[in-house]
Amino acid sequence: MSAVAACPQEFLDLGERLVAASGPILRRYFRSGLDVETKADASPVTRADRESEAAMRALIERAFPDHGILGEEYGPARTEAEHLWVLDPLDGTKAFITGKPLFGTLVALLRAGEPILGIIDAPALGERWVGAAGRPTVFNGRPVRTRACAALSEAMLNTTTPDMFAGGDEPAFARLRRAVRGTHFGGDCYGYGLLASGFIDLVVEARMQPYDHLPLVPVIAGAGGRITDWRGAPLGLQENAHVLAAGDPRLHEAAAALLSA
Repeated sequence: MSAVAACPQEFLDLGERLVAASGPILRRYFRSGLDVETKADASPVTRADRESEAAMRALIERAFPDHGILGEEYGPARTEAEHLWVLDPLDGTKAFITGKPLFGTLVALLRAGEPILGIIDAPALGERWVGAAGRPTVFNGRPVRTRACAALSEAMLNTTTPDMFAGGDEPAFARLRRAVRGTHFGGDCYGYGLLASGFIDLVVEARMQPYDHLPLVPVIAGAGGRITDWRGAPLGLQENAHVLAAGDPRLHEAAAALLSA
């Protein structure tokens, strides 16, 4: 994080306002029996997703009308702008519609393509991780750190579902799973927050979109971890990204070697 210019306070304040606006909407619809639609890519979407993103976009438009926006539900606006907000109003829609509280709202701010702000907000639990360039990552206002774990044999691995590795990615994930101490499934964005707080050592996922992974980058980096694609390259606006996050940079190197073998 030190190589990136610090995130201005006014942008950090807006990021906090965005998730503060999203949270009440999601809590109102949570476990309410609302209708679920299926998008073209077969993923579920609800009124909660759309209303949450609309509320956040309205705040950005009022505060910084020259900033760009890339959201999951309403698409791109001014993506060529120096500052680009990336929004996932409801990460973990499947958890949300099945009554599980581990869903979240994800917010990122990119400056010239570099993530300088990331927020993971879990509104059903009242938990929030905020990572900003030039600052340590905080959980509900208190600094957090990843834990030391250099050996794969001691590492706890998390991923949302093994289904995302179906096909060509399955052998790579199987190699890593055999090498670690234990593997847990579920959690969506929540797993990355737990990694930042030192409870999980590795998160490995595939087929992630920019609004899925870019908000995680400042959170993990500001807590002392490392997050890249499977080959160790920085995450950007690429679609269908393969994500590797580790609390200990030494563990990241070992995991990346297995995934790319």
